[in-house]
Amino acid sequence: MGFPILSLIIFLPLAAGLIILALPADRKLAIKGIALGAGVLSLVLAVIVYAGYDLAQGGYQFVERMPWLPALGISYYVGVNGMSVPLVLLGALVITAGVMISWRVEDRPREFFSFMMFLGASVQGVFCSLDLFMLFFFYELAVFPKYLMIAIWGSPKTRDYGSMKLTLYLFIGSVISLVGVLAMYFAAGQKTFDMLVLENAGFSMAFQQTWFLVVFGGFAVLGGIFPFHSWAPDGHVAAPTAISMLLAGVEMKVGAFAALRVAIMLLPEGARYWSLLILILGTINVVYGAFIALIQTDFKYVIGFSSVSHMGLVLIGFATLSREGLLGAGMQMFSHGIMTALFFAVVGMVYDRTHTRNIGELGGLFQKMPIAAIGFIVAGLVSMGMPGFSGFVAEFPIFMGAWRVLPLVAIIAILGVIITAGYILLVMRRVFFGKLPEAFEKSVTDITVMDKIVVGVLVLLMVVIGVFPSLMTTMIESGVNQILALVGGA
Repeated sequence: MGFPILSLIIFLPLAAGLIILALPADRKLAIKGIALGAGVLSLVLAVIVYAGYDLAQGGYQFVERMPWLPALGISYYVGVNGMSVPLVLLGALVITAGVMISWRVEDRPREFFSFMMFLGASVQGVFCSLDLFMLFFFYELAVFPKYLMIAIWGSPKTRDYGSMKLTLYLFIGSVISLVGVLAMYFAAGQKTFDMLVLENAGFSMAFQQTWFLVVFGGFAVLGGIFPFHSWAPDGHVAAPTAISMLLAGVEMKVGAFAALRVAIMLLPEGARYWSLLILILGTINVVYGAFIALIQTDFKYVIGFSSVSHMGLVLIGFATLSREGLLGAGMQMFSHGIMTALFFAVVGMVYDRTHTRNIGELGGLFQKMPIAAIGFIVAGLVSMGMPGFSGFVAEFPIFMGAWRVLPLVAIIAILGVIITAGYILLVMRRVFFGKLPEAFEKSVTDITVMDKIVVGVLVLLMVVIGVFPSLMTTMIESGVNQILALVGGA
């Protein structure tokens, strides 16, 4: 074991959160500075991991292992492959962006930023874990901070309902998946939670077909799978801006990644057996989410249902169990994470300055906040799958994989993309163009320098990946090869 870079990425936010909690509440600048420092350093380390990953070697790299509860077969065991490295980078990016967007938070910033750091540690722990117990441990670590951040700092009208609904849905989902995890542990008969060992445990066909849906479904609740998706728009809308960014940008990917890593990779025959059902549910996600987003009048709800729709594409990619579909799903998780974080950041910037999310009351805001408008437009083009942006290189392989398995799914999902173009263009025109309401002439100001940096970096990433997709596709493909070897499609 070399330099523990993954441990630093996981525990740096956790340590920063504990230090922040120990500071006096009136040290607001120090609190924000520590949170930003931890975020930036985690991001730098994530970039080093991304750049240092050896594509020729493939497999799990930067591995660290230490016995924790050997009597139960539990170890602190972390490592990343081509599928998880981009997600580690995504987590560090969105956490850092969330801290910067929240710089003006003055209501109990000590607790706010410490809880955000705990969320950061949780998501990175899931992306890096190679021990099933540790993955579940980090997965559950986020439940309490998520609830508190929405219940305390969320929208006053909806925070009680949104926080409770989100917590109950996700807690029930995680309990269901825990039952499946325990079933795998005892069925393997090897007294270990090592996922690399469990991949070769030789679970019977009947066992895999019985337990796959339990494990996949439990984790996929956090991924926003239909019909257990309704926590997402309500939770996103109730949450403060930075938490909406984290929930939609990273947490939904945590659910999708856990479903892939635990259910599909450990129970591949179960994945084959239930793939048609997941294809159907993913397609419903895409079309239903897009249609519901189309009729929303609340700016934030549009993006909330958009997230449900786009996560359906990830599920379709998984369910194809093909090289193209899995490659597209990996790209979509990263692209959608950046895109939706930017969407929610811009919605927060608009609400902070206009104090309304009613689309009918907005208009002409390009005149007052042009950088935010450009950020929304670029994120919208990504959402619509326009060539030259990351959304296109993510969605196109998914449609290829779906066509290979069931052409009707690809056709229906593409119709969902057309509806997406409809609601994005409508919202874009109504919010940022047209006549600026008189009430906003003097009251609305431009976004801050820190906000502009966040918008600029996220926009740049979506454009660079769209123009030079091989910067990420070769990385993800090495992870896809591992998955295909397990499901028998290599």
